[in-house]
Amino acid sequence: MVKVGLVGFGMMGHMHFENYVRLAAEGVDVQLVAICDIRIEELKYENVTGNIATDTDHAEMDLSAYHLYDDLEKMLADESLDVIDLTLPTDLHAPIACDLLARGYHVFCEKPMAIHTSAGQQMVDAAHAHQKQLMIGQCLRFWPAYEYLQKVVTEQSLGQVISATFFRGGATPKGWFVEKERSGGAMLDMHIHDVDMIQWIFGLPEHVSSIARNVVPGSGYDVVSTNYIYADGKVVNAQVDWTLQGDYGFEMSYRVNFEQGNLVFINDIVQVNPNNGAGYIAELSSDRGYYRQLRYFIECLIEGQPMLQATPESTLRSLQLVEAEMLSADRAGDKVSVAQVLA
Repeated sequence: MVKVGLVGFGMMGHMHFENYVRLAAEGVDVQLVAICDIRIEELKYENVTGNIATDTDHAEMDLSAYHLYDDLEKMLADESLDVIDLTLPTDLHAPIACDLLARGYHVFCEKPMAIHTSAGQQMVDAAHAHQKQLMIGQCLRFWPAYEYLQKVVTEQSLGQVISATFFRGGATPKGWFVEKERSGGAMLDMHIHDVDMIQWIFGLPEHVSSIARNVVPGSGYDVVSTNYIYADGKVVNAQVDWTLQGDYGFEMSYRVNFEQGNLVFINDIVQVNPNNGAGYIAELSSDRGYYRQLRYFIECLIEGQPMLQATPESTLRSLQLVEAEMLSADRAGDKVSVAQVLA
C-alpha cells in the first residue's frame, strides 16, 4: 500500500484529491491518508476555481476519512507516509521537495518544477542522492490529445512536420500567481505546459526568440509569443496570454502541419485532416492528464519500476528553455542560444 500525504488544498490540491479517491476506488493499492494546508479549515468548505474545473463541489466532499493538518511538520511526525504530493506556490517547490527527499519520501510535485533552473537542479540532485522518486506534474505528457500528436510526429504517419503553433490562455489568476518572485508570471506558470510539449515532441531547438509584455503590476511576463528555431527549418511558435477577461474562458490548442496533412486541437477535439482524404476526429481517452500522470506515478512505485515518461531531468529542460525565453524577452526578442543556457 502506497500511503500519500497531500500538501496544498487549492484548485490543484482538489484535483489531486479527486484522482486519489478515484484510483483507490478502482483498486489501485494507494491510500490518501492526510491533507495539509495552512488554510485547511477554510478550504475544506470552499469551492476553488481554476482553468479546468474539478469534478466535485465542496458540498459533496467528505473529508472525514482523512487526517487534516495545518502544519507540515506535524503531519510528517504523526503519519507514516511513502509519498508527499506538493501542490504549493512555485517558489516553495524546491526547498520543500529537497527536504522531503532527504527525509526518505518519494515526491510528486506540481509544475512548474521550480522558480529557477538552479533550484530545479537541486531537486534532481536530491532525488538521485537519496534514491527516491521525484516526478513533476507536467500533465500534458499524459493528456490524450498531446500524446496523439507525439505519436503522429514520432511515427511520421503524416510525414515530417512543416510547422506547429500552440496557444494557451485565459483570465488573469489571483493571489500569488501574479507575484513574479513566487510564480514567474504566465511565461513560467502557464506557458511552460506548451514549452514542455515542444521540447518533448520536437526536441530542444537551437535558438529561441521571445517577445513578451507585462500587463499586471508586479507580475512577470503576462503575454508571450516565442519562436523556436530548429536546424531542419520547421516553423514552431507558442503563445500564452492570461489577460483574456470577460467571458473568454480558457483555451489550450495546437495546430500542426505535416507534409501529408494536419492536426488541429481545440475544444477538447483533435481533428485530423489528411491532404488526400476525408478529415476525421481522432478517438481519444476521456481521461485527463491529471489522473493518468498520478496513476503512472503510483503504479511505478508499486511495481518498483523506474519512471521513464516524465523524468525530472526532462522536465528540468523545459524550465531551462523557459529561462532562455525570458532572457530573449528581456532583450526585446533577440535570439538566444539554447545550448549556452543549458551549459
